[in-house]
Amino acid sequence: MNKESNTEHLDEVNPDQVDWKAKDDDYWKEVLTPQQYAVCRHEGTERAFTGKYNSFKGHDGAFYCSSCGNKLFDASTKFDSGTGWPSFYDVASSSSVTLRTDERYGMSRTEVRCARCDAHLGHVFNDGPSPTGQRYCINSVCLMHKDN
Repeated sequence: MNKESNTEHLDEVNPDQVDWKAKDDDYWKEVLTPQQYAVCRHEGTERAFTGKYNSFKGHDGAFYCSSCGNKLFDASTKFDSGTGWPSFYDVASSSSVTLRTDERYGMSRTEVRCARCDAHLGHVFNDGPSPTGQRYCINSVCLMHKDN
C-alpha cells in the first residue's frame, strides 16, 4: 500500500461492538499499513515532521484511533509544539487512553495507548500549554480526523 494510513477495516464494522483487544497480530498486519503496524502494534515512531497531521490546522471535529476508531482527542486541543508530531493538551475523555511507564532507551517516559485496542499512540510530557500543562505527542499514523 502506498497510503500512510489505512482505516478501511473500520468501514466494515461497528467499531463500538468489536473486541479489539482480542484481535491477534495477524489481523493487525493484514488491515494496517506497514507503517501503522510498526508504530501502533510494535511501539515504533514515525519520523519527525513527516506525519500528515503535524501541520494540520483545523479546530473542528476530533481525532480517532486509526486502528479501532476510538475517539482520542478533540481537534480544538491540538497545538503546534514544534516537535514534529501532532500534539494535544488534553484527551477527549478520561477513558480514551491508558498511560504506562516506558523505560526503554535509557529514559523514563509515559507512553500513551488507545484504551480500546491497546495501540501505541505516542507519549505524554509535562511541558504543554494551559490549561493542563500536558503535551500528548502522538504519531500521525495512529490518528484519523473526522469533522463534526
